[in-house]
Amino acid sequence: MCGPGLIYVVRMDTSQYLAAIAADGAALRAAAVTAGLDAQVPSCPGWTIADLLRHVGEVHLFWSTIVRTRAASVSDVARPTTVEDAVALAAFDARLADLLSVLSDTEPTTTVWTWSDDHTVGFVQRRMAHETAVHRWDAEGAAGTITPIAAALASDGIDEFLEHFLPDVLDGSEAVGGSVHIHCGDVAGEWTIRPNDDGYDVTREHAKGDCALRGPASDLLLVLWRRLGTDAIDVVGDAGVAARFVAATNLH
Repeated sequence: MCGPGLIYVVRMDTSQYLAAIAADGAALRAAAVTAGLDAQVPSCPGWTIADLLRHVGEVHLFWSTIVRTRAASVSDVARPTTVEDAVALAAFDARLADLLSVLSDTEPTTTVWTWSDDHTVGFVQRRMAHETAVHRWDAEGAAGTITPIAAALASDGIDEFLEHFLPDVLDGSEAVGGSVHIHCGDVAGEWTIRPNDDGYDVTREHAKGDCALRGPASDLLLVLWRRLGTDAIDVVGDAGVAARFVAATNLH
């Protein structure tokens, strides 16, 4: 939906995804060391830093196993053994390194099982870049050292969220009741989302919605992931539509 010469979304490539995983993984580790294993993670209620390290490490291990074994089904991958707090950091390090190695050695067009309609390693590269970035932000919240998600990565993350997560509507959520325009203020990135009987129509375009969400790409992505409230960005138009839109996605 882009007009001539206009770019309405940033889409990254394999080398950028792998660099992001490495950089955000290292930053997550540094924040974990600063905060300490027992520190609470404000954006993940009930989790300590050790819990966060375990979670991210298990996610990395799961997807590296999917890619390494060319798994055709989720049932082909055994559930990992839960590591103790004392070794959570070492396990995270090993699993991050393994993920980077496996993804670096595998063509992004390789077919593997995923939970999405995109059954390629490219999907895994992209998913792991955004998983690691958001959880890096979580860890930095515990350490008191928060930095934004890189703008280009965050714009790509918004696109990924709208493509793969937005369609999973939370049971019992209110109808959004209007259209939403998302507009990054610091990097290319515009989308218009219109509810329909089956979910949403999402187009990458500049258009007027019943409400607009505007701000830096990092803040917009973190609002969609419900790490930040809508008061962290500019909401223009119907604030009720904006609130219902952000609340409607099943993030569990």
